[in-house]
Amino acid sequence: MEKYNHLTLAERDVITTMLSEKHTLSEIAKSLGRSKSTISRELKLNSSPEYKLYLSHRAHGRAVQRRKKASTRLRLKNNQILSYVTSKLKEGWSPEQIAGRICIDHKGVSISHEAIYQYIYHPETEGHKDLIGCLRRAHRKRKTKGIGRKERKTKIPNRIPIDLRPSSVEKRVHYGHWEADSLVSRQSLVALNSLVERKSRLLMLTKLRRKSADATCKAIVNRLKNLPKKARRTLTLDNGTENAMHEEITSSTGIKCFFTHPYCSWERGTNENLNGLIRWYLPKGTDFSNISDEQIEHIESLINNRPRKCLGFKKPIEVASPFVALHY
Repeated sequence: MEKYNHLTLAERDVITTMLSEKHTLSEIAKSLGRSKSTISRELKLNSSPEYKLYLSHRAHGRAVQRRKKASTRLRLKNNQILSYVTSKLKEGWSPEQIAGRICIDHKGVSISHEAIYQYIYHPETEGHKDLIGCLRRAHRKRKTKGIGRKERKTKIPNRIPIDLRPSSVEKRVHYGHWEADSLVSRQSLVALNSLVERKSRLLMLTKLRRKSADATCKAIVNRLKNLPKKARRTLTLDNGTENAMHEEITSSTGIKCFFTHPYCSWERGTNENLNGLIRWYLPKGTDFSNISDEQIEHIESLINNRPRKCLGFKKPIEVASPFVALHY
């Protein structure tokens, strides 16, 4: 079947001119090398209703706008695509993650992230505005650390600075290099410990009765001790007092602990970014004491099953499969 090409502005100019000269539709079609039905359809769709005239520039603009609207609506009219997109948005996936992953989960199916955004915000999709709430905010306000502050004296003995950490850790070549952090609740003493593996971005999220050194140490040891030795290479920590028992962590797991410079959270950038994602599920102000261990496990699973652009839209759980199968 011969591929249909949309009428150009130049062709629409010819139509306007020939109509003014009283040419028939057949004559116009022959002049343009188009079918008579194409010309008839063009006049029906794109004539100016207010003047009952065919004006080329107005007709062209009307046709372009119609194609833009149709491209968004038609792509998401497919029930398979629409069901996939809406379900993943409600799981917290971004439009870019959905677009990158759908071709992996459904062979031969594709959708652009721009089409997903257009669908969510399209004025004709009033019934889907609830999906806007599923999107993560692209830019969150963050407090700048370290400006105008004096460095406090550390209470952590025998720290090993990040400067002595093997340079190969930055390259993410090997599994087993971890970063850790704590998330606190203003409503209670209950906290969360987050561990993220740098190569796979695998998350291990644990609820703590309080953000103490003992609770943090036990949580980290329990999550790492059963992993293969090659999956326990280094652990990068900040200078919070909850990390004071780093030597016990090393003794129990064999992992080497390194500390970032004070107020340099970017030296644990992988963990910091993931904490932002955790906060999507557990916004600031959430009382962690009201969140069950089962809910924490569910959030961990959701995050580990999100496709990541930096992983070629694979999921952390897939990339971590060489060692994670022995743990989960």
